[in-house]
Amino acid sequence: MAVKGRIIWVDDEIDLLRSHIIFLQEHGYEVTPVTNADDAIALIAKERFDIVLLDEMMHGKDGLTALTEIKDSQPSLPVVMVTKSEEESLMEDAISSKIDDYLTKPVNPSQILLICKKILERNKIAIERISRDYISEFNEISNMLGGRPQWPDWVEIYSRLVDWEVEADRHSELDIKVTLADQAHECNAKFGAFIEENYPFWLKGEEDRPTLSVDLVKKYVVPHLLKKRNVVFLVLDNLRLDQLQTIEPLLYPYFHIRKDCYCSILPTATPFSRNAIFSGLFPSEIAEKHPDLWKGNDDDERSLNRHEHQLLDFHLEDLGVELKPDSKYIKILDVKEARSVVRKVATYSNIPLVAIVVNFVDILAHSRSDSKVLQEIIPDEAAYRSLTKSWFEHSYVFQMLKEFSKRDVTVVITTDHGSLRGMRGTKVMGDRDTSTSLRYKYGNSLKADPRHAIVVKDPSSYKLPSRGINTNYLLAKEDYYFVYPTNYHHYLNHYHDSLQHGGVSMEEMILPVATLEPVQH
Repeated sequence: MAVKGRIIWVDDEIDLLRSHIIFLQEHGYEVTPVTNADDAIALIAKERFDIVLLDEMMHGKDGLTALTEIKDSQPSLPVVMVTKSEEESLMEDAISSKIDDYLTKPVNPSQILLICKKILERNKIAIERISRDYISEFNEISNMLGGRPQWPDWVEIYSRLVDWEVEADRHSELDIKVTLADQAHECNAKFGAFIEENYPFWLKGEEDRPTLSVDLVKKYVVPHLLKKRNVVFLVLDNLRLDQLQTIEPLLYPYFHIRKDCYCSILPTATPFSRNAIFSGLFPSEIAEKHPDLWKGNDDDERSLNRHEHQLLDFHLEDLGVELKPDSKYIKILDVKEARSVVRKVATYSNIPLVAIVVNFVDILAHSRSDSKVLQEIIPDEAAYRSLTKSWFEHSYVFQMLKEFSKRDVTVVITTDHGSLRGMRGTKVMGDRDTSTSLRYKYGNSLKADPRHAIVVKDPSSYKLPSRGINTNYLLAKEDYYFVYPTNYHHYLNHYHDSLQHGGVSMEEMILPVATLEPVQH
């Protein structure tokens, strides 16, 4: 029988445990019995063991003292404390000393076997279980794709895929990433067709349509204001569902969290989608109703997103919401601004509505294209999630949220759009006045392969501003990005595998919105 693991069992009455040792050996474990702590520590320094069974009360050096020395020399070596005492203080001492588990005497062989199996084989058992579960999940998603999934089905499909992506991050040995990526690719192909078929009809009326960007404030913010709750409306630019899911556990000690998903308007780009959130209006409606606030180059966020506070106040006025004092709007672009918000949390907590926009994730995504260092740090989606979590955990944004949780403020967290890695180029034909974005374009008589893009011939059907008789829009589907025929291969390679947004994909359109209520301590 193959050895499942090497156990060193330290007990000054080890002879009384001979039957237990034989039982473990019969189940595939190699057991080294030791009668005192000093000999055990010396053996551990010379040989490799997979687990330590350590008696708490021994003649000479006791178990807790030995535990400290073992962990000093072998921090990752699992230790199970075996004790006669059930005193809570003893267990607190042991737990604070980094034991992995404990047993109370008298112990039977099955207890010992179970705890060794749990510690030594849990990763293998978990991998086997996860692999079996994923096969079942893969088939269920495939069956859903085989039907005619509607918006709630797409939210479920994408949420399931995200769950598995995050699960795969936790288990590097889990060999499902390629299959998972292939299934996500298939889903996005069908999702693009679904959006192309249904999106124009959603814009004709509010019945049977998903929650869109224009609905967010009315649906998720205003109800709290009407209940006289102070609200922080936090928009993390370019945050995907998988990224929120990765940082969510950090918030559990401070908030009760209720999650939902909504659908971004098109194009999934900040000048369009974020203005829609704050105004409650589609882009063409903003251009018509507030022409003075819709000026500039659509590719330049600074020119078209300078008036979000005004648009929010107009939106609240249209909804019949009166605030005293007035709403506060903050855009955080750097650490200095974030630090300032943390210092003023007490003041902001007394304002009915504070809207905060944080651009870090969007800046990170854009910077990756031009930075060799970031390309090394973020080679794939798992690394992107990990870096987002690391940033958030050490950010002033997290500090700010913790401070708001102490002041009984409701926080609504969302985003304006997501992003995906552009992996395939598709040729686009246009003139020199065509917009420069990679995943969407507008201009005169633009042409692209309709298999790779939605061609919006009539901007009004997508509630987009028209810029002339021949103006049309292109929205990239799946993981395509637009490249001009001139210097085609140069730009194809330059933008390959860059994080992009503006087009039609689950990652860009199915977006999280989470309501956070402070945990009462």
